[in-house]
Amino acid sequence: MKLLVTGGLGFIGSAVVRHFAAVPGCEVLNVDACTYAGNPASVAAVAEYDSYRHLRIDIADAEAILDVFGQFKPDAVLHLAAESHVDRSIDGPGDFVHTNLVGTFTLLQAARQHWEGLDAAGREAFRFIHVSTDEVFGSLGDTGAFTETTPYQPSSPYSASKAGSDHLARAWHRTYGLPVIVTNCSNNYGPRQFPEKLVPLIILKGLAGETLPVYGKGDNVRDWLYVDDHVSALERVLDRGIAGETYNIGGNCELTNLEVVRSICALLDEHSPANAPHEKLIEFVDDRPGHDYRYAMDTTRITRELDWRPEQSFSSGIARTVEWYLENRDWWQAVLDGSYRLERLGTTGDRQA
Repeated sequence: MKLLVTGGLGFIGSAVVRHFAAVPGCEVLNVDACTYAGNPASVAAVAEYDSYRHLRIDIADAEAILDVFGQFKPDAVLHLAAESHVDRSIDGPGDFVHTNLVGTFTLLQAARQHWEGLDAAGREAFRFIHVSTDEVFGSLGDTGAFTETTPYQPSSPYSASKAGSDHLARAWHRTYGLPVIVTNCSNNYGPRQFPEKLVPLIILKGLAGETLPVYGKGDNVRDWLYVDDHVSALERVLDRGIAGETYNIGGNCELTNLEVVRSICALLDEHSPANAPHEKLIEFVDDRPGHDYRYAMDTTRITRELDWRPEQSFSSGIARTVEWYLENRDWWQAVLDGSYRLERLGTTGDRQA
């Protein structure tokens, strides 16, 4: 199988690349623009494989993307390239519109042209997997869960741009017949996540003995999904998913942000006791603008129809994650030596792009 992966230097994308590049008979082409969160070190384990290649391309570059499809001739696309951090979308929404909307449109157009040129068997087998988020659904109250038919109510520029890209993907299936599948996943965590996100931010600040910022009262609830479980779900969707359908992917693990932070603190107390107890470093800060209260995913469909379920509990997954950051200082130190210093983003600050 020839698999085109977009955003394969990012957190989830690199996990996808590492997995599929090691699958016998699978050839992976990674299209990634190498923006701030793209890290070649995240795919170092497979970088020299004959089955792997990377092209530095902006997915909104129509000419370059058409050339990719024409030269590589993929059997399937896993589209993960996206601007993904809510706080950055508050400060600079233009980048999110460019990549998440214009970039997805550009890919869909190129994929459609490629697909229409395939023979009957190739058209039947081809898949375009559009990877999205639970944030498109908006906020839940204390009860209930998002299903595949929950109406969209995005709250942030990020989630609005992803909601728009989901609608484009579905429209290209309904209008043109392109065999698109949409997946909506819950909060991912695990090794190699860019440290602007909650889990690595708390780990690295805790190791440094710095204040651990928690938005509001820390009572916002998320469903936490270990990244390798997400990859296994995407593989199942690629293998067995039905074109035109949507599948929710979640960890079946609802926790408040404060519970997540306290879990990390307990692991740091055990493995890096210099600043213990780490809970004393917790500081509640002004909440994020438009912060959704609760997300929860109903994964009944993917379990029933594709026989997928997560393997990691939060306790096992977060232990693996903390251990990885403790053992891979070179990876994250190189990130911190660049343009990001663990500062807070998304306070409706200076940038208006």
